[in-house]
Amino acid sequence: MISLTVTALVFGVIFLAELPDKTALASLMLGTRYRASYVFAGVAAAFAVHVALAIAAGSLLTLLPHRLLQAVVGIAFLLGAAVLLFKKDDDDETIKAPADQSFWKVSGAGFMLILVAEFGDLTQIMTANLAARYDDPLSVGLGAVLGLWAVAALGIVGGRTLLRYVPLALITKVAALVMVALAGFSLYEAVAG
Repeated sequence: MISLTVTALVFGVIFLAELPDKTALASLMLGTRYRASYVFAGVAAAFAVHVALAIAAGSLLTLLPHRLLQAVVGIAFLLGAAVLLFKKDDDDETIKAPADQSFWKVSGAGFMLILVAEFGDLTQIMTANLAARYDDPLSVGLGAVLGLWAVAALGIVGGRTLLRYVPLALITKVAALVMVALAGFSLYEAVAG
């Protein structure tokens, strides 16, 4: 039986924790370039996998060496920023038509991006801790996945809206700068940790 109280509590905690996270940024960037439903399908599937892993692992994820995890995350952010800054685009700043980007290609890219970026993330660890605390994996899993999906949907819709007013090149540069800042923070935590 699903506890609506636990589901709502977990939804709120995960939603608020994920809003300022890199995933909202990734969803926003994907949403500016590709068909929203395709992006959401891949992102949603990746989040479902992460929640399932967190629920299955319980609180064991918190035993990962914090410094090593932060160093890997920092390097991943730097690589992501480099890809954004140095990627050669055609000068076309329009969203690609669905015929140019198949469902499997776009959703697969979204899935892989989130799958890699979210491994060992704060919300995954929080989900594991909440599952261990409440001993209600179904309610915790439902609340967590709905919270993550809500943030992804906001990022995707926000990205499409933002593109109407701001050039894609500027959005890409700002996203890369944010990723560099997040890399610096992660690497600082790895060294100072």
